[in-house]
Amino acid sequence: MTDTTIGAVLAAVAGLIGSVVVYVGKRGENENTRFNSVTDQVQEEVVRKTTELAAAQTEISRLSQQRHDDLVRITQLEIEIMKLGGTIPP
Repeated sequence: MTDTTIGAVLAAVAGLIGSVVVYVGKRGENENTRFNSVTDQVQEEVVRKTTELAAAQTEISRLSQQRHDDLVRITQLEIEIMKLGGTIPP
């Protein structure tokens, strides 16, 4: 084999290796992009669920206060019934 043939074979091998490196690198880049996209979606979902949880906790607190107020009013009405000589139903 002549030096020219060896040079051509080495150039072809280098080209193939370069192509493989580019392919693997691009594939890794695509995987990284996909992973970042999934991570962003998860973070958005966490923010949305946190907001929903805060709203639910506010509603629970409001309903709890309303229940307390209703029980106080029921007790006041029962006392009023007893003052008027009635009996409180069970």
